[in-house]
Formats: sequence, structure tokens, C-alpha cells
Amino acid sequence: MTNTVFTNGCFDIIHRGHVELLRYCKDIGYKVIVGLNSDESVKKLKGESRPYNSQKDRKLVLESIKFVDEVHIFDEETPYELIKQILPDVIVKGGDYTPEQVVGSDICEVKIFNFVDGYSTTSTLEKLNDIRV
Repeated sequence: MTNTVFTNGCFDIIHRGHVELLRYCKDIGYKVIVGLNSDESVKKLKGESRPYNSQKDRKLVLESIKFVDEVHIFDEETPYELIKQILPDVIVKGGDYTPEQVVGSDICEVKIFNFVDGYSTTSTLEKLNDIRV
């Protein structure tokens, strides 16, 4: 088992895919550290209407998940500086990346977690938009 595992993202609307990713991180490592995009960072990446939940709320939710040991908010578009500070043994990213594309791949090993079919923030938002109240 690896000592420290790092993953990162917006984690704006937590869904099963996020939880499975975090479980995978805990399965391969003793300590799981999550880099959480700040509200400003999410706006730059996802547009002015995001995030739906504040960084304070997103951090609280992540800290409440038993697979997560620490959450660090970062303001930059990438968590590179945070990764340099933490120096994890492994970085885990979702299946839309190759290891070479992952920020921090020059610092430590990278593992890619395959997406859980049918679970994404986009699909969750589409379902919510389809609901007629």
C-alpha cells in the first residue's frame, strides 16, 4: 500500500463517481489528500455560473467522506504548487486523462481511475434540468 495519495477537482456536486474515485484512492493509499479548486478557480474552468456550491461547503462535504483524510483549497488553475508542497507518492485522476497529461506527473507516479458509467456532474445537471416542478 502506498503512503500518500493525492487527487483533485472541483467536486461541485458530489455523486457516486466521486465517491468511487475517493474509495479507490483509499484502497491504494494510507492517507488521501484532496486538492479542491477554489470558487475563483472553478469559475475560470467551468464558467461564471459555477460553482453551484461554495468552496466552504464543498470542503465540508469532502471532509465528511470517510475515504478523505485532508482537503486543501487551491486558487490556481492547476494544483501543481500544492502537489510540490505535499509530495504525494501517487496522484490519481479520472479516466479522461492519460498519465502524461496529469499535472504533477513529473513529481510522482500517476494512476488513472476509470469512470463509473452514468455518473458525472454533467449527467446529474442534465437530470436536474429535466425535472419539471
